[in-house]
Amino acid sequence: MSIRLIVKDPDPVLREVAKEVTKFNSNLKKLLKDMAETMYDAEGVGLAAPQIGISKRVIVVDIGDESGLFEMVNPVIAEQDGEQVGPEGCLSIPNLNGEVKRADRIVVQGQNSDGEPISIEASGYLSRAFQHEIDHLNGILFTDLAISVYDISERKNKGSE
Repeated sequence: MSIRLIVKDPDPVLREVAKEVTKFNSNLKKLLKDMAETMYDAEGVGLAAPQIGISKRVIVVDIGDESGLFEMVNPVIAEQDGEQVGPEGCLSIPNLNGEVKRADRIVVQGQNSDGEPISIEASGYLSRAFQHEIDHLNGILFTDLAISVYDISERKNKGSE
């Protein structure tokens, strides 16, 4: 396992529609492990393969609760309902946060690292994290959807004075 470099906006890979994964092998398993390690090292709650420069439909999510780590390949949102508005940030867009409207409850379908079908129902913060990462697979950044965007670097600097 290794920590990968997180690409930053405006890297063009962040605007591509990622390619579907068709080979389920040891390389995919290593990619998922590296992505999780990179996400944890950066203190994030999710990471999509394009964020480490790899245009593949692969995500990892861990919001830090009892749910633990989710690894998903070729995820799609099969159902969604309700509405929530809340703050989001992104490891590929440092120092910016924004208020984003998302579905409150979703069902995500995809595959695990062995290619077997999986389905996850998520609500609240977990739902938001999945939607954010799946957007990355479609070349969409949270700033494209944000109701408002604000610079958090000023807040960080004031806190350290």
